[in-house]
Amino acid sequence: MHLLYNIVVHIAAILVKIIANFSPKIKLFVQGRKDIYTRLNKSISKNNNVIWIHTASLGEYEQGLPVIEKVKAEYPDYKIVVSFFSPSGYEVKKNDPIADAIVYLPLDTLKNAKKFIQTLNPKLAIFVKYEIWPNHLKILKEKQIPTLLVSAFFKKEQSFFKWYGGFMRNSLTAFTHFFVQDTNSKELLKSIGYTNCTIGGDTRFDRVSEILERDNTLDFMSNFTKGKTCVVAGSTWPQGHLFLLDFINKNSLQNTKFVIAPHNIKPTQIQELKKSITKKVVLFSEINNRDISSFDVLIIDTIGILTKVYSYANIAYVGGGFTKGGLHNTLEPAVFGVPILIGPIYKGFKEAEDLVQLKGVLTAANKEEFTEKLNQLLTQNTFYQTTAEINKSYVAKNIGASIQITTYIRTLL
Repeated sequence: MHLLYNIVVHIAAILVKIIANFSPKIKLFVQGRKDIYTRLNKSISKNNNVIWIHTASLGEYEQGLPVIEKVKAEYPDYKIVVSFFSPSGYEVKKNDPIADAIVYLPLDTLKNAKKFIQTLNPKLAIFVKYEIWPNHLKILKEKQIPTLLVSAFFKKEQSFFKWYGGFMRNSLTAFTHFFVQDTNSKELLKSIGYTNCTIGGDTRFDRVSEILERDNTLDFMSNFTKGKTCVVAGSTWPQGHLFLLDFINKNSLQNTKFVIAPHNIKPTQIQELKKSITKKVVLFSEINNRDISSFDVLIIDTIGILTKVYSYANIAYVGGGFTKGGLHNTLEPAVFGVPILIGPIYKGFKEAEDLVQLKGVLTAANKEEFTEKLNQLLTQNTFYQTTAEINKSYVAKNIGASIQITTYIRTLL
């Protein structure tokens, strides 16, 4: 099976080089990997003690960030190297000063894995959530390098727990310890013979809790809301716009403002969105120190400020819940104690599943449900307060995963 895996990886390496001629994203994927050792050689040497953290993409990076920050603070003499698999994470964070070097992970051939790990020679390797690369793990195990999987979330549908999953199950032997998010993940690991496991929770709770400690002030938001009720629709997609815009256009709630932060901020899509709103609407890019307090709707046509915008929300609609695997981050508004509305597809997003069950997150599958539940939150104060407190308490009760992990790391370094 290992031989077959290596053959498939080599074929994939050839295919992505061909596809790169037609896909800008895949082109970044291929070209960025040519720069790995140039970046590493500028930042680390053979004399350095290195801690390597691998993340798939931007979401996993944010998930691992509380651990990275704590490790960096506790081990200032170590070099921190972060690797990404996906361009969507690497291109955004490649110059982040949190690490001494940020690089792509080489494709998982045995030759690549040997060279990469030999170059790093890490004293500790940390993989975030679900990144399982058999050849890199094989070399880590052979070199007896302590390796952790943190914020792991296992499901019975994964190959590890199937009759044909022996090869991938065996790859898990490289991990010194697993820090999983929930009891189910621990039991699944136990069912295939892995007991070196701790229920540590999800480090994203630590990440979002840090948001409360920073200055979230945005002058334009203070000017726009002027103390009125604010509904923030974050990371929205066209499927959700249908219900949201219908509500905005048909309702005359004098004391309610709406902020829409679309996932896609291409100018053509932004202009199309703006034209579909019948109320008085302004784009973030049009503000230029203007007084925007008279506008009903603000469209955020930039990136990087949504988390701070959520701090002004009284109610949040989080987009992506109308397509499989697309729901965006519900923890960012939840940490502010904000009731949340989402679409009907949220399975596989543990925090959303939990909060739907606790009734801090409400789901809507159609226009009627969307309108009914948003009206409930806007008009029924007791219902609103109860829902808000559920979300705030849920986040507060789940912080501390990164402390558990760093405490364990002390036994390894």
